[in-house]
Amino acid sequence: MKKIMGFLAIAILGGFCSLGGYHLLYNDSVSTEKRLPEPVNMISTNYTPAVHKINAVANSVDLTTAAENTVNSVVHVKNISVRSQVNPIDFIFGNGGGEKQYEQIGTGSGVIISQDGYIVTNYHVIAGATQIEVTLNNRQKYPAELVGSDKENDIALLKIESDEVLAYIPFANSDTIKIGEWVLAVGNPYNLTSTVTAGIVSAKGRDLEGNRNIDSFIQTDAAVNPGNSGGALVNTRGELVGINTAISSRTGSFVGYSFAVPSNIAKKIIDDLLEFGAVQEAILGIQIDQRNEQIDGVRIAVVNENGGAKKSGLKAEDIIKKVNNVKISKFSELRGQLTAMRPGDFVDITIDRDGEYLTKRVELGKKNLFISETLGVYLKDLTPKELKKHKLSGGAKIVSNQNKNLDYYGVEDGYIITKVNKKVVLNAREAVKLIDASNLRRAPIYLEVINLSGEKERYAFR
Repeated sequence: MKKIMGFLAIAILGGFCSLGGYHLLYNDSVSTEKRLPEPVNMISTNYTPAVHKINAVANSVDLTTAAENTVNSVVHVKNISVRSQVNPIDFIFGNGGGEKQYEQIGTGSGVIISQDGYIVTNYHVIAGATQIEVTLNNRQKYPAELVGSDKENDIALLKIESDEVLAYIPFANSDTIKIGEWVLAVGNPYNLTSTVTAGIVSAKGRDLEGNRNIDSFIQTDAAVNPGNSGGALVNTRGELVGINTAISSRTGSFVGYSFAVPSNIAKKIIDDLLEFGAVQEAILGIQIDQRNEQIDGVRIAVVNENGGAKKSGLKAEDIIKKVNNVKISKFSELRGQLTAMRPGDFVDITIDRDGEYLTKRVELGKKNLFISETLGVYLKDLTPKELKKHKLSGGAKIVSNQNKNLDYYGVEDGYIITKVNKKVVLNAREAVKLIDASNLRRAPIYLEVINLSGEKERYAFR
């Protein structure tokens, strides 16, 4: 009898554990705020706060007009995605095969940028979405279409159809914003309708540890909390200077500073998505010496053959000081300027060459090497000659293979990826996008390739 009661107690305890596990696994509401590791060690200091001075400055700046002009143009974005998860109860008792599909809801913000319903938000706000719903400030709800996205710069473009003319926020030139300038952060933190917080620009061209893509954030001390992602950062005139995208926090809540993608970068990405369906990345045709971080500027290590820099007379050891008269102090600022431009654009590069300042006009080239970290391969676009040879309209050539599984199956440099998950690959960027999307959904990756002999091969990876 004691043994029976013991087994019964264990069974009851196991049931409670299973139910607890179920609750944790099926918690379906998440906030899609991007958090970054805290880079600063906080210490206590002794000081006397001059509150009256701060208030005097704040009161001298009228922020009401900017707030009134923007709150109706910032929307709530709901991301609905379907996830598969093992139900512990079904797994134990054998009901339904142990796997269930459920909806997971993420929330964020978005900014209306045209009266006909185009909305910009962060990529991470809508990543993996099967449905996207937008709620305006007047509580009206609309289904939204994903027009395009750029994971690297954390920007996505949505479209809603509405019979009314929508209020929108015009773009400002983010290059002209100054440190110390007042800004407003407008968003939907904690699912609240259009909340406005004020602060100042505390840094520009900020590169953050742990973020490998965006190297040119605007840093502010305007309060940004979960749900603000994708919202507007505006100047005192109510113009868009950035898209709020990240906070630096150990707790998940605002602790003093936040970061936004500059409006010049966001606008360029949006224009590319509308015109080309993909981001057009521009390059100078140089390699940077990143070993010496003490200099004011960016030192050129190597000038690539056949690039715009080579043709314009740039040389190794030149120090880049300005791009189109915008001061460059570090690599993140250079990258930020180039991200806002397209291949074929001409830029004025001011350099320091052995103490002499020179300005060279450089035609920007097109980036043709893309990395899939999911698959561990470097890819580039096919040349017109290669497209003609294989009778292809598009594809991506493997330049360098770091994947042991591909090595095992004999996949070599020079193989051409033609399809990912049965979808025709247009170019190297598209191939990376399709591969990484499968990984995000934790779905198998199916590849169709052309080998060095011109034969088709197929591979599947889980």
